[in-house]
Amino acid sequence: MRRKGQLSGDTQKAIAPQMRCHGITAVLLLLSVAAGLEVRAASGDGVRTQIAGAIASAPLDQSTVAHGGSQALQSVYSGRGNAPLWSREGRGTPQAEALLLELQNAQAYGLEAKDYQGNEIGQLLNGPPSSGGSDDERWARFDVKLSVAALHFISDLHYGRVTPEAAGFKLREDRPPFDLAAALESLTSAADVRHALSAAEPAFYHYGLLKDALARLRRLVQQADFAQLPPPPTNLKVGDTYAGAPALRRMLSTIGDLPPGDTTAPADTTFDANLSVGVRNYQLRHGLAIDGLLGKATFTALKTPPAQRIRQITLTLERWRWLSPFKTPPIIVNIPQFRLFAFRTTEDRVADILQMDVIVGRAYPQTQTPVFEGDMRYVILRPYWDVPYSITQHEMLPKIRANPGYLAAQHLEIASGPDDSSPAVPVTPENLAALEAGRLRLRQLPGEDNALGLAKFIFPNNYNVYLHSTPAHNLFKEPVRAFSHGCIRVSDPVALATLVLKDAPGNWTREKIEAAMNGRTTVRIDLARPINVLIVYATALATEAGPVLFFDDIYGYDRRLERQLGLAPVS
Repeated sequence: MRRKGQLSGDTQKAIAPQMRCHGITAVLLLLSVAAGLEVRAASGDGVRTQIAGAIASAPLDQSTVAHGGSQALQSVYSGRGNAPLWSREGRGTPQAEALLLELQNAQAYGLEAKDYQGNEIGQLLNGPPSSGGSDDERWARFDVKLSVAALHFISDLHYGRVTPEAAGFKLREDRPPFDLAAALESLTSAADVRHALSAAEPAFYHYGLLKDALARLRRLVQQADFAQLPPPPTNLKVGDTYAGAPALRRMLSTIGDLPPGDTTAPADTTFDANLSVGVRNYQLRHGLAIDGLLGKATFTALKTPPAQRIRQITLTLERWRWLSPFKTPPIIVNIPQFRLFAFRTTEDRVADILQMDVIVGRAYPQTQTPVFEGDMRYVILRPYWDVPYSITQHEMLPKIRANPGYLAAQHLEIASGPDDSSPAVPVTPENLAALEAGRLRLRQLPGEDNALGLAKFIFPNNYNVYLHSTPAHNLFKEPVRAFSHGCIRVSDPVALATLVLKDAPGNWTREKIEAAMNGRTTVRIDLARPINVLIVYATALATEAGPVLFFDDIYGYDRRLERQLGLAPVS
């Protein structure tokens, strides 16, 4: 084995003639070549030494550390003997240059480029050594900084920048393990760095659609003339003159809401039928009352800055990262959309999803529907309604004391125990006092006017929240459906029950379910297997057809997440 600085046999043969011809000159040449090899060897060792020191003081962010970033950094470099990951022979690798571009373009992922220092790290790639430093030190700093930024970026893409718990959401913590070290390793040799990064992102189809929509919207903001619209005249009707019609037409055309083939002159100030159709399309995408007119709510939405819509998308992408891959077909309720999605497969494709409108909790803190996960385990047809103690205390008891006939009129009774079979007790001062103290409970008998309707879908949770039908069908006509005390009312309980009970013992067909709902007894049916239920909060949703839907931040969760991410509100 050749010692460090010793010439190879080929090198010795190459310079031998010169040694014979020139004597001392050849000896000097030999020493010079050997010294050069020694310098290059020392230089390689120098970078490794510098890298080892840089790793020891690498400034990983807290979230990345919590997900194993420190161990991943140590593991990858130790596995390579602290050799550089991102440079070869004094030049950055193609993977390094590609990764820097992705860090600098982090907004395409709904992230903030400043968090990953792509520009600063890029300056180390071609810049001179730092004051008093060596070239080895510069390459070591570049290498470790880029690795730290890559781990930070991968961690944020996979887990999100804040935890769901910090945002007030109770989602499952048993996420599948994700190997940050393997992800970093793959980047160093990836033929396509962007594709390699995608392995860290959520695998949900609609996450990808929303990410694509973000890129389109950013381009539209740069291209479009989003002029300030003048207020419309009071009671503007189709055919009336509106000074903002040309600007509104350009805006709706740019964002894809104006029907194709519009031949109206650009300067025409008529609020015509085609423009009204465009407004209807816009209203449909933004959860507004659909009338094709410029009412107060529609005009306010139209004046919302495009940057605010971009912010809604980025915050929704963040929340998608908190979810685990679907192991079984789930049921998802999106609170601000007032919509339920019951999956028939684990693929989130519209063709495989049963959808229906829902009613959620009112926007007051005590009545908001919580964001959480649970497992649906059984369905009750013709349920009793066990009136929550807080409602009994603050709403029911004052009415009962004021009107002795209130209980009978509302089909309510005082129950002596916790079960549906518990006998009712008479209305006496003593029993009302026990009801107020919580020793007795109030329940409503099954039937058409029961507050839960004719079906209740139970996924046990600490919030005592569940899905149920309702006798108040007219409320589903409202565009903003936040009316409940926290539970979720579904518009088509028969369709939902048919789906969740399709494998349950007893051959529960749609016809059999309807018969039981309109029968005389309360029926409990256990599901064949638990169904994962996710109550989520997303104010932006990309559709497979192309349009992006936006919804109001009814509970203020977007504003809260903005603050947690250190983002300034959009002006």
